[in-house]
Amino acid sequence: QVQLVASGGGLVQAGGSLRLSCAASERAFSSYAMGWFRQAPAKDREFVAAIAWNGGNENYADSVKGRFTISRDNAKNTVYLQMNSLKPDDTAVYYCATSPRTATILRGTVSKWGQGTQVTVSS
Repeated sequence: QVQLVASGGGLVQAGGSLRLSCAASERAFSSYAMGWFRQAPAKDREFVAAIAWNGGNENYADSVKGRFTISRDNAKNTVYLQMNSLKPDDTAVYYCATSPRTATILRGTVSKWGQGTQVTVSS
């Protein structure tokens, strides 16, 4: 069973940048859509971004459009989330996820979750 390991979280000041990574344990990763979600304290988990197996069909939550970029390197079995112009409202635990199709990620129907990585943005 595929394992997803997220990394790259940390503490950053507002306006700063971070890049999250999510490494998959299997080559089958390259056939699946990938996504990022986040969960802030006392809030529900929410969709952030998704990308198709071939690196196309990028989708973003309105709250991160123009600031975050999702990408993937199938040769490294890794998906990335570049986060720029970070705001305190971006503070959350970020989770990567995989599913056969982007459409299912957008619906929140995920085949596998990774462990979270904490992102804290100070004002």
